[in-house]
Amino acid sequence: MGVLGRVLLWLQLCALTRAAYKLWVPNTDFEPAANWSQNRTPCAGATVEFPANKMVSVLVREGHSISDMLLPRDGEFVLASGAGFSAPDASRDPGCGTGAPALFLDPDRFSWHDPRLWRSGDAAHGLFSVDAERVPCRYDDVVFPSDASFRVGLGPGARPARVRSVRALGQTFTRDEDLAAFLASRAGRLRFHGPGALSVGPETCADPSGCVCGNAEVQPWICAALLQPLGGRCPPAACRDALRPEGQCCDLCGAIVSLTHGPTFDIERYRARLLQAFLPQHQGLQVAVSKVPLPPRPRGTAGAEAATEIQVVLAETGPQTGGAGRLARALLADVAEHGEALGVLSATARESGAPVGDGSAEGLDGSDLRAELAGGVTAGLLLLLLALVAGVLLLRRAPRPTGSRRDEAASAPVVAPLGFSNPVFDVAGSAEPPPAQKVENSASLSYFINPLFAEAEA
Repeated sequence: MGVLGRVLLWLQLCALTRAAYKLWVPNTDFEPAANWSQNRTPCAGATVEFPANKMVSVLVREGHSISDMLLPRDGEFVLASGAGFSAPDASRDPGCGTGAPALFLDPDRFSWHDPRLWRSGDAAHGLFSVDAERVPCRYDDVVFPSDASFRVGLGPGARPARVRSVRALGQTFTRDEDLAAFLASRAGRLRFHGPGALSVGPETCADPSGCVCGNAEVQPWICAALLQPLGGRCPPAACRDALRPEGQCCDLCGAIVSLTHGPTFDIERYRARLLQAFLPQHQGLQVAVSKVPLPPRPRGTAGAEAATEIQVVLAETGPQTGGAGRLARALLADVAEHGEALGVLSATARESGAPVGDGSAEGLDGSDLRAELAGGVTAGLLLLLLALVAGVLLLRRAPRPTGSRRDEAASAPVVAPLGFSNPVFDVAGSAEPPPAQKVENSASLSYFINPLFAEAEA
């Protein structure tokens, strides 16, 4: 059985044990253009330079003609069949060798904690993972490709990266002592570096309702690695009142459905139900389903004993908006009707606001909105003052009422002075939403009516 066949068999065994696996994507091969400063493979007759103070393993798949090469301080070249280096000949590229040398990019730039560098082995169309779960979780099996060279930085060392197993160079490590011996070897030091540690454990997620990923403590490093190309800042969300799910680094537009579940809930069955019965009718959405920890609650409060919940994230991916809210409401209705069969005890939902810049009240930025409110308040006060002055003048000119009219006035009900409702201050007084109506299986939809935007949405 070949290497590929053994890897496929190993992945099938992972699926049978309900274990997820993560695949490492980048490599340090010689041929990929992304590994070179000029974003191209060195041409025939080029001068090639590797970082002199770096360790690296480089897989060479083809033959290359070069004029000069600066080697790293410590490293290795792994030559595939027919690969090698030769001096330039008459067939060299006439435009090559006259410019700057081809520089091999820093091999230490790849971090274990960077979500962009991993691919989930059980990915499916319409599904995604929150950022913290894109990096290997505690119960994941990790695979480094056997047909590529690689180098991984293990992070600052504040907390060891712990996974279920690691497969590298054709070996699968499931015991800490075996993995530690590999990491201490020259082959291991060429491929793993940094003060961080890597460990494995035999734990398997045996709970059908799923297991918490376990990356909450290292999420600051995950987000730092993810946002490093953006200067450490999240891009602005394209909607008002954007949401930030548990495990996500930045806000997103869509909805979040939170499920409390019983012992019969099966997360894989529920995920398949979403993909087959709901997503086809709601285009432009992606769904992430996972078990997440609940924030601590005071003792004695309802649900204080529940430490986890199922988080269903519905993310908008296209220009059309509102689909996430519609799907969230459909899921709540589904829980109300089929919650007992699904093992779901209750459900709540949150939804982001309207898109920014759509021309409605939701599209106004904060300064414009405050300016319009201030102008409206000023105009209202001016009109009220004019009305009071006019009323005083009319009262002075009006004839005194007779006794019967005084009696009628005394018996008439008292009318409160006219005024207007200031939405700026009314919101603060109504921040707590009214109690939701109970539905079957305790499913409820947690919404509140914002007076600033209610008219625009109507």
